[in-house]
Amino acid sequence: MENPNPSVLFSPPVDTVQRMAGLLAAGRRKVVGIVAPPGAGKSTLAQGLAAHFAPHSQYLPMDGFHLAQAQLERLGRDQRKGAPDTFDSAGFVALLQRIRQQVLGDATVYAPDFRRTLEEPIAGAIAIEAHIPLVITEGNYLLLEDDGWAGARALLDEVWYLDVEQEVRHERLLTRHMQFGRSREQALAWMAQTDEPNAKRIAANRHRADWVISEG
Repeated sequence: MENPNPSVLFSPPVDTVQRMAGLLAAGRRKVVGIVAPPGAGKSTLAQGLAAHFAPHSQYLPMDGFHLAQAQLERLGRDQRKGAPDTFDSAGFVALLQRIRQQVLGDATVYAPDFRRTLEEPIAGAIAIEAHIPLVITEGNYLLLEDDGWAGARALLDEVWYLDVEQEVRHERLLTRHMQFGRSREQALAWMAQTDEPNAKRIAANRHRADWVISEG
């Protein structure tokens, strides 16, 4: 699900567009989640769908709920950044609750975003307006049942699991880590020690998804 040329607008697969359109036909706000292990391309898919359904949709990445680097260091978790307990899971669940309760006439709900260039979350960077009928969120842990994530699944109308071959996912992860400053050796070590243990936890909850999208 990788977009090899970011300057060219990514077109989401036809079946994902059709399924999303079917959900929207119900006539009330829908909150849809896309989950996958690191490097699968869930951000690209979610952003592509949000662009396709614009201006009636809003993209909402779970990554905005990363704990700040200072907090990770205080907690001794900075070497595991990206693990389930390095996010504000309760904050993410609370935001989903606000989005579910938001109705026409309500004030804008502001959500954080994550900037990879800074490796830090940015508060209030995403505006979710009450009239928007579709919110598309994505992240690693939407189906997790522990570390504070259990409440997320019930607040999503559907969760889609993006399934990508491991070799493809690893290559994308390696490229990403090196793009943001790690050497090849550092990137491979991080993938082995952090990304892959997380990927196994994510894959173990695949059966809880409403739909599995297989890239290929």
